[in-house]
Amino acid sequence: MDVSGQDFHRLLPSLLEAIADAQFVAIDLEFSGISNQQKSGSRAYKQYAGGKSSLQNRYEEEKVTAERYQVLQMGITCVGENLDRGVYVFRPYNFNLNPFPDEKMNIQRDVTLQGRAMQFLYRHNFRMEGPFHSGVHYLSRTEESEERQIETQLQTRDEGPKVQPAADDIVSLEFLRRLRQEVIAWKSRSTATPGFLNIAPIGHDQPPYPERGLNNYQKLLVHQYIRTDHPELATASRPGFVQITARDQERQDAEKQQRAKTFEERLVRQVGLRWLVEAMHGGDLSAINQDSFGQVFASRKGSITSKLTSLRSRLEGHSTVLVGHNLFLDLIYLHACFFGPLPDKVEDFQRVIHNLFPRIIDTKYLATHNQLGMAAFNLEELDQLHSQQAQPIIGHTKYAAAFNTTHQAGFDSFMTARLLVRLSVNLEASGEYIEELPSPTDEPFYTPAEGEGDDLMDFNDVSEQLEAIDRTSSKSSSRPSSGIATSRTTFSSATKFDLLGDLSADIDPFTLRPRTPDPEAKPELRSDAKVDNETGRRLPAWESDFWRVYGNKLRVNGTIEGVCDLGLWPK
Repeated sequence: MDVSGQDFHRLLPSLLEAIADAQFVAIDLEFSGISNQQKSGSRAYKQYAGGKSSLQNRYEEEKVTAERYQVLQMGITCVGENLDRGVYVFRPYNFNLNPFPDEKMNIQRDVTLQGRAMQFLYRHNFRMEGPFHSGVHYLSRTEESEERQIETQLQTRDEGPKVQPAADDIVSLEFLRRLRQEVIAWKSRSTATPGFLNIAPIGHDQPPYPERGLNNYQKLLVHQYIRTDHPELATASRPGFVQITARDQERQDAEKQQRAKTFEERLVRQVGLRWLVEAMHGGDLSAINQDSFGQVFASRKGSITSKLTSLRSRLEGHSTVLVGHNLFLDLIYLHACFFGPLPDKVEDFQRVIHNLFPRIIDTKYLATHNQLGMAAFNLEELDQLHSQQAQPIIGHTKYAAAFNTTHQAGFDSFMTARLLVRLSVNLEASGEYIEELPSPTDEPFYTPAEGEGDDLMDFNDVSEQLEAIDRTSSKSSSRPSSGIATSRTTFSSATKFDLLGDLSADIDPFTLRPRTPDPEAKPELRSDAKVDNETGRRLPAWESDFWRVYGNKLRVNGTIEGVCDLGLWPK
């Protein structure tokens, strides 16, 4: 379902409810630019640091990119389980993001579009005007804090700088002299009326009046004079003049409260799409209420109030399981876009992300865990590879049928969610896992540069990558056994991990299957798992040991480490 900026607030309660009902939420982002290393092409990237950089170097490159470019589109797919029907229900949504803050906001934001990135999006039918015409507004936590600070300064300041006309500014000096006379005469009046004094140019009450009214400098002189010499009076700017009245403290307090309320309503609307990210994180949603959206909820005020109260109790403090494909870059952009400045060190980034989302799953890591041949497959290919898997049954709402375009964030999040369900069920049904094997040390194994076939990178040399994999595998099989211990478990029940002996020379250590006689054959979907009424039909329980192996690990191809470990999977 495409959600525009015009419809977002009307649909917000339903969107929050979809997240609250979800067993997990898959996300995907599209950007206005990519890093220099990615845009240089996979072949050129191989020459960088001998084909691999450190995780810290990669993080620094992507951090600079995320600080310069913007998220233009975000897709989320909320996945719930219908136990009665035995199906997983997918609810995909697609959002364009408007990078321009509302014109009434005080903060400003630079928007940068990279030619290569925009060409890529255009080739995949991305509507260039979408973010600017119908995008959803957003503010990061840092931007919201800055906006509040500016508003507080505007409301509590000493009403502006002091100005004094120059000695040779005859016109302004004469204006001040007349202003003093008129104010003193008005205060000395013998009757209560008129209850106001309008300060306007000389001759404004004698037609024909050719003047346009007071200029901003003259208005400033009026406000300043009244504030310093007559604090018992109040001023209000009007078109062409300034009106002076007796200060009504009760009225001014009411106006101040109304200004604060209007500011909060405008700010809540400007936070926009971040409310969904906060809901996924389990953050504070207390600012959302029916009054924040004006007439949108006026006819359903009572029902909306109770619904929001229920949703807040379900969402706040309860972080969802966050899923993505090739998630390292998406998480960097997600933090920069919705939370604030990124830390300098990748270790601090890992810690911050783990605190925000304690349970994260990267389907790229699932697909490539000890199956390095899978590194050459993009999301669409992996999804197609598992498309014939009969279990579990995947259903979706009517909105999913409208998505049929790769590199549309909503559809990519849908494919990611579908891949997670099928792949994790398949892996668990096989009843085996092996801890991540190190790459052979006698010949560096090249993993493709970040971004192949996903957000902003074309993968043009798949055959070359597969040849490198085959050469590496061949080298590995010719060496004597290294004594690497493996672990085995059946995830559908509590088990202990048994130490096994050396891997057989007839077993490919990257696929854990008999070596294929065809060196050009692509890795295939594991089909030897037996599917019964339980195992193979449902996702592994989040508390199972399965996710201790596969959870909170991000595949980062082209780096020495190969993996970004976010920390322990919570029980």
